[in-house]
Amino acid sequence: MDLHDVPETSSASILRFLRVALHVGFAVLLAVAVLRAVSPGRYLLLVPAVLLAAVYLAGTVAEKRFAAEPLANRAAAADPGRYAVLWLAVVTALWGVLLASSVEFSWVVFPLFFLHLHLLPRWAGVTVVALMTAAVVWAQWAAAGTAGPPPAAVIGPVLGAAFAIATAQAYRLLYREGEHQRRAADELRRTRAELARTQHEAGVLAERGRLAREIHDTLAQGFSSIVLVSRAAEKSLAAGDAAAAAEALALIHATAAENLAEARTFVRGLSSPQLDAGTLVESLTRLCETTQREAAARGQALSCTFRLDGEPFDLPQPHRVALLRAAQASLANVRAHAKARTAVVSLAYLGTEVTMDIYDDGVGFTPGAPAAAGPGTGFGLRALAERVAALDGTLDVESAPGEGTVVAIRLPVGATAEGEVPA
Repeated sequence: MDLHDVPETSSASILRFLRVALHVGFAVLLAVAVLRAVSPGRYLLLVPAVLLAAVYLAGTVAEKRFAAEPLANRAAAADPGRYAVLWLAVVTALWGVLLASSVEFSWVVFPLFFLHLHLLPRWAGVTVVALMTAAVVWAQWAAAGTAGPPPAAVIGPVLGAAFAIATAQAYRLLYREGEHQRRAADELRRTRAELARTQHEAGVLAERGRLAREIHDTLAQGFSSIVLVSRAAEKSLAAGDAAAAAEALALIHATAAENLAEARTFVRGLSSPQLDAGTLVESLTRLCETTQREAAARGQALSCTFRLDGEPFDLPQPHRVALLRAAQASLANVRAHAKARTAVVSLAYLGTEVTMDIYDDGVGFTPGAPAAAGPGTGFGLRALAERVAALDGTLDVESAPGEGTVVAIRLPVGATAEGEVPA
């Protein structure tokens, strides 16, 4: 639904109908009075009659345009309400001139009753209505030429005035309710606009967070490996070890190609190309092999192995991506910070859940302690925790200085699907 597509309330429909009926009634009564009063030799009555019609029309058009403005824009628009009393006085004066000229304009007083009762304070409106009723009675009496006012000349205007006062009170109540509902509708539009803006901002932030996690777990780790392995290649070249330098360059080439494939998947909005090329078990096996080769190229004696428990079954794509990214981020931390000699990635299929543990025998750390200064430090675990929490999983980090580290992930899944073939 469009922000401006707010259903109109029933009271607003009633108010519009009453306003239209009032204006049509005024026009009809004025036209009938002019046709009955104007005759050869009395064409001058057309002047105040036309003026009355023009002034009345100008006021109603100005009020309608202002009422159509949203509440937020009314402050900048010209408010015709400031001139309402003056406009009403001119209309009443012109009607008085016509009434003094011809009794046929007596009946035009009834729509004017409603204008006075609506625009003036209650006591002032009732007072003016009483005076106008007396003027109509006087005009009817003068036209009859009798010693006393005819009963019809008194009863009709008095009943009309009483009916107008009662109806005006009902109109006033409807008008207040209509204005309240109009403000509520404008507030609803503003709330919808604010909600749409907030949802857009939340979507932008969520997408930024997703891209940050993906870049950290893939491209950033790949670039870091390229930088470190290239330094190892420089040292090998300086030492004259061409074979080691060639092996390092080959690893740089493979890592760069893999990161290029990852970057292209971001553009296409797809999952990891490693998962596209095989199962999760195969991807984790290759990841462990690559981690061991990269560590060796940098002169680190790191043994990285993969273990599988249980019969593999097909996992939802978000679960597969989360587990692979978790392993990538954890092993990148092992290479960069742990100074470990052994790292083990254990994946277990347990029916309605899957678990993965990444263990290393490195220097360890104190969980919850402030991360060491450096660009991007501490982001990996936060991003991993957000990724796991989005799948209703749990992430536990067990470590202590000098005792290695275990990152344990547990993800709930539905009923097991058709088995995944292990490597």
